[in-house]
Amino acid sequence: MTIAHPSITLPETERYYRVHHTGLGQLFQGDCIDMLGDLPAECVDLVFADPPFNLGKDYGKHVSDSLKREEYLAWSKDWLRESMRILKPGGSLFLFNLPVCLIEYGAFLNSHDMLFRHWIACRMPKAFPRGKKLSPAHYGLLYYTKGEPTTFNKVYIPIPVCRHCGKEIRDYGGHRNKLNERGLNLMDVFDAPEDVWEAADEDDHGHTQLWTPMEEMWDDIPPVRHSKYKTRGANELAPLMLERIIALSTNPGDLVFDPFGGSGTTYYAAEKLHRRWLGIEIGETEAAVQRLSNYQNGHYTEWESSRGRGKRRNGTAQLKMFEGNGQYET
Repeated sequence: MTIAHPSITLPETERYYRVHHTGLGQLFQGDCIDMLGDLPAECVDLVFADPPFNLGKDYGKHVSDSLKREEYLAWSKDWLRESMRILKPGGSLFLFNLPVCLIEYGAFLNSHDMLFRHWIACRMPKAFPRGKKLSPAHYGLLYYTKGEPTTFNKVYIPIPVCRHCGKEIRDYGGHRNKLNERGLNLMDVFDAPEDVWEAADEDDHGHTQLWTPMEEMWDDIPPVRHSKYKTRGANELAPLMLERIIALSTNPGDLVFDPFGGSGTTYYAAEKLHRRWLGIEIGETEAAVQRLSNYQNGHYTEWESSRGRGKRRNGTAQLKMFEGNGQYET
């Protein structure tokens, strides 16, 4: 007997078991190394990984976040090696971690002929410097592909505006009228979210919302710190970040795999963007199951995608994509 999935089958096993499923995907509980070893080669379009950072945090039962550095890196290379194997040619791999780990990940991926695309910096300042070091100010998001990318969609975001006055923040050097009417590109740095992001006022539409293609700098990703948005006690990523990654590197119907399920942010974003998904979490899965169940029942919290008081449609977060001659908004 096998475990059915919208695109693949897995052997029935006691090493991991299914805890939730939808019409688009399935979530399992168990060790990702076990599941990765059972997946067929070249079956996944996107792998997104946000592993524990080995900082001694409490992620619940069965999760150790306090390994020796060499043990942590050896474990990381195990799941990275398998992640490369299951990626289709042209598939995308996104890795979220601290720079000290990502530089090791990058060296390992380079040695296995993966194609480096970007280092995206998620700026999180106001940390204290330790010893003879600069003050740490960002997390990193590595973007690699298995050869030339099969899919690279242009994703547009609102042009950033001041949260106080509503005017555009960036100086376009006198060339504002030369910009593409669709907007600008997403960049590779997330600026300080507490300085540039707040939910837009539903009734404050004092200026016209303009859109910009994504650049390498992303400056509007909010931290998930308030209890209103958090679904579990441990670290959690903003859904907007996963929506952008999935929209950028996949098309509807493609398969997304996340080996570190956490609170289910990746699967939630995949559901919203109509991608098939597969995931596993070694620790507690209640938060992820609850989030997915809530979404299926129409109960979920939207995140504002632009900083400042940009115009919103029905109060929901906005993401605009252009694929070929078509486009859609979500």
